[in-house]
Amino acid sequence: MGNTDLRQAVRGQVWLPGEAGFDDETKAWNTTVAQPVAAVVEIADADDAATLVDFARQAGIGLAVQPRGHGASGNVDGLILVRTKRLDSVEVDPDRRSVRVGAGSNWGRVLEEAGKHGLTGLAGSAPGVSVAGFSLGGGLSWFSRKYGRAADSVTALEIVDADGNQSRVTAESDPDLFWALRGGGGDFALVTALEFRLYAEPNLYGGRITWPVQQAAEVFAAFRELTSDAPHELSVWFTRIQVPQVPPMAILDVAYLGERHEAEHLLAGLGKIDGVMSDKRDLMPTAALGDITAEPTGPSPIMSRTEILTGLDDAVAEYLVSAPTEPLAGIQVRHLGGELGRAGSDTGAGAKQSGPYLMTLLGFAFNPQLAPAIAGKQAEIVAAVEDAVSGRKPYTFLGRGDTAAQAFPADALTRLRELKRTRDPENVFRANFPVLAEPE
Repeated sequence: MGNTDLRQAVRGQVWLPGEAGFDDETKAWNTTVAQPVAAVVEIADADDAATLVDFARQAGIGLAVQPRGHGASGNVDGLILVRTKRLDSVEVDPDRRSVRVGAGSNWGRVLEEAGKHGLTGLAGSAPGVSVAGFSLGGGLSWFSRKYGRAADSVTALEIVDADGNQSRVTAESDPDLFWALRGGGGDFALVTALEFRLYAEPNLYGGRITWPVQQAAEVFAAFRELTSDAPHELSVWFTRIQVPQVPPMAILDVAYLGERHEAEHLLAGLGKIDGVMSDKRDLMPTAALGDITAEPTGPSPIMSRTEILTGLDDAVAEYLVSAPTEPLAGIQVRHLGGELGRAGSDTGAGAKQSGPYLMTLLGFAFNPQLAPAIAGKQAEIVAAVEDAVSGRKPYTFLGRGDTAAQAFPADALTRLRELKRTRDPENVFRANFPVLAEPE
């Protein structure tokens, strides 16, 4: 690949090794992930994306597309890293309850624009995450128990295929590719924009309640009781957290689509737990979803491991609230279920989740020496609850050492692999977790 050739081919900005700004542009949001790429290109628009795909195919070099790099895996050695932040349009159609979103847009902006019309999309907990990356990987939302994954609300995608051709993909125009792009990752095309359904949800009640960690067993018991028969409008997450200079805490984060009095009735039992340190529950606009968990918005040295759990029996519950967690920062358990248990003809790749709970083990590797201990503790906890571990993981929660095979049942993985070979035989597009990376 000639440096001059690449700059002449595209209209967007190009950074090459050794140049000012190159190291900063290669960084993933997760600062523990190194990205040894051959170049970084910030594409100007969809036409520029098509030109770049042509260039990459002819040069025999792969493309790794990352709007912001929240899901970066580090599998980018020698590739061109594609940034899409200039593709940041958000066009809401309130009459059709739909939105067209550029591949560089994040959820915070989409929720803000949709909220002006009393509408919302299926966003996760962090407003800075890109809509495209989130949706291509499936997308677990605060509202997924009621509406399913974000991917399954996608109605059209504007893409550049491996031959450099632009098209609009729908269930009617290309059902196989439409299925794969909604949850199968970025292995099949360069997505420049997507359209998806919005939902009329004018009322949202949510917030965070914290207790001293000594109350963890009682808080987790309440979590188990709540989630045993929660309506699909209610999502509840439990977190046991321990970070430097902050007292260890047990936390419940809640989001309820509906009226205040309905939520307060459902959650009335939480008032029986003594020792509340703070309670931030209130009516809120959906655009403020990120305030519930207040996750870091800037780059962070995160090491996480996620597993889907088939249940929470007494032994698992006791372990999760009492086992030593250092050097981890937290153990989080999210309630899934609801529409996430459905895989119909209108859903995309990897739609049906394989358990009612999602456990995430989180650590911060502020220096590299911490990484082995964090990984070791994560493995220890997973081994201790292994009877409840399903073996499947949502694609967007895959982490270091995971493979795409863990995100899909065997028949779906076979279908994805066949489509990859057919649509991208030269392997131009390289997902964070490629469907063909594992031995077959």
